[in-house]
Amino acid sequence: MEDYVVKAYAYDGTVRMYAASTTRLVEDARRIHDLWPTSAAALGRTLTAVAIMGTTYPAGDELTIRFESDGDLGGMIVTTKCDGYVRGTLGNPHVLMQKPDGKLDVGGAVGKGFLHVTKDLKVRDIFTSTSEIVTGEIGDDFAYYFAQSEQIPSVVALGVKVGEDNAVMHAGGIILQAMPGCKEETIATIEARASAMANVTTLLEDRKTPEDLIAVLADENARILERKPLGYRCDCSKETFERGLIALGNEELRSLLEEQGTIETTCHFCQAIWRFTEVDVRRLMKQSKEKGSAS
Repeated sequence: MEDYVVKAYAYDGTVRMYAASTTRLVEDARRIHDLWPTSAAALGRTLTAVAIMGTTYPAGDELTIRFESDGDLGGMIVTTKCDGYVRGTLGNPHVLMQKPDGKLDVGGAVGKGFLHVTKDLKVRDIFTSTSEIVTGEIGDDFAYYFAQSEQIPSVVALGVKVGEDNAVMHAGGIILQAMPGCKEETIATIEARASAMANVTTLLEDRKTPEDLIAVLADENARILERKPLGYRCDCSKETFERGLIALGNEELRSLLEEQGTIETTCHFCQAIWRFTEVDVRRLMKQSKEKGSAS
């Protein structure tokens, strides 16, 4: 199944619903970062949630979600330009933690800390809001964030199933949000259906589509409004890293050049390696010096 998200309204337009399949997206992340199962589940759930969140904003706006926590995972960062594509990284890609029943212990790997959501909507100052990590299971933490920071009652269900070879077999998620005018009985109905619903990866394993996931929780009058492709993509470039090196300053660049002869940088999101020769570094030193003089 291709990766995509569908947006729908249900219950007389009082509930906004999103459902996504993200198997390829999460598998791309697993392969790029050489993720072990618990790391793959944690980052995959976060990538899925952020991919869905990004569809609620115009393309070009930017969201950055950061889990700052004390677990073995070492924290996570996921970003999107709200165009359907996400990228992410984490402190420790090699985490395998399991609960006594054999299920992956994502909450234990994440640990305690805070979830930070930074929005750059291109029309005002960049804004960051923070909420506490409540379980580390990712879905619960996003639901708590929506309720505390945005005052939107939400149901968030996220899942990643990893095979014996560590490859991602199924990944996806659902986010439901109560809109103004949503009745208490509607919320109760949704909560009951969500409690009775099989987990997301089981439904995807049964070849259910995002539209099918919507149908499980919606009423008979649900309307599918949009279908949008999703993927994992990094937009790093040599020019991006050049700007970062220039910002180090002329003396720091000179020191690096004397120590190493060349400079090699690695993108944390896609593991691309960008190399700068002596000629490159001297050019950047000149630009840094000119920038310093101009200021």
